[in-house]
Amino acid sequence: MSAVAADAAETLSVRNVGIDFTTKDGVFPALDGVNIEIPVGGFTTLLGPSGCGKSTLLRTISDILQPTRGSLSLFGLTPREARQDGAFGFVFQDPVLLPWRNCLQNTALPLQVAGVGKRERTERAAEMLKLVGLEGFETRMPSQISGGMARRVAIARALVLSPRILFLDEPFNGLDELRRRQMNEELQRIWLESGTTAILVTHNVSEAIFMSDRVLVMARNPGRIIADERIELPRPRTQELTRSPEFLEYEDRLTRLLTDAYRGVDD
Repeated sequence: MSAVAADAAETLSVRNVGIDFTTKDGVFPALDGVNIEIPVGGFTTLLGPSGCGKSTLLRTISDILQPTRGSLSLFGLTPREARQDGAFGFVFQDPVLLPWRNCLQNTALPLQVAGVGKRERTERAAEMLKLVGLEGFETRMPSQISGGMARRVAIARALVLSPRILFLDEPFNGLDELRRRQMNEELQRIWLESGTTAILVTHNVSEAIFMSDRVLVMARNPGRIIADERIELPRPRTQELTRSPEFLEYEDRLTRLLTDAYRGVDD
């Protein structure tokens, strides 16, 4: 394998990507000129105001949407090839659990769709539920668990195929602040143990800093990246760290950048 090919196989690459949507008022550029290089194993967050294209970009990388221009490569594969190869899992804002299936069955669903035998998918799903801290809840129905538990089932389901990439589209949106912080710590633990590459979408500055190795700040009209901030804080991170001068310095910096993003001003 050449050096170029080796580099491609170890990088998620977004090159000059743009997406235009046609509306009754004409063509609307949702994204324009987006360039990202993400190495294997990191935790990257897309941070920005509502309507800046964070979720649109995530859906483009994951083959849900197709770019109008530009190219994407997920560790040497196109988004479609990566999806067909089971290279990524996706956690949406809503857990979207099937109400007639228990936690184990919901977690095992991707394996069942992939044609994996019952014994293997049951063992694998149970392993993932243990990873997310839900051992003993396998037979509970979605109506019998809390919202935070439902989100953990959704994460377990996304990880059950052992994806190389985990996409998280505001997975804790709607939770109260205390529960959200608890889920951030839990997600950090799961990510560290799973060894997957993670990309999170959020508009919460503290969450972005707490979770990330790197924060990409986006502005809107059109959606684009205006800042690339490295978060150099030790792991595992705890809530005590959020009160440290280092954390607060990052918070001030990213809040200023996010304010610029709301105003549509580049840093």
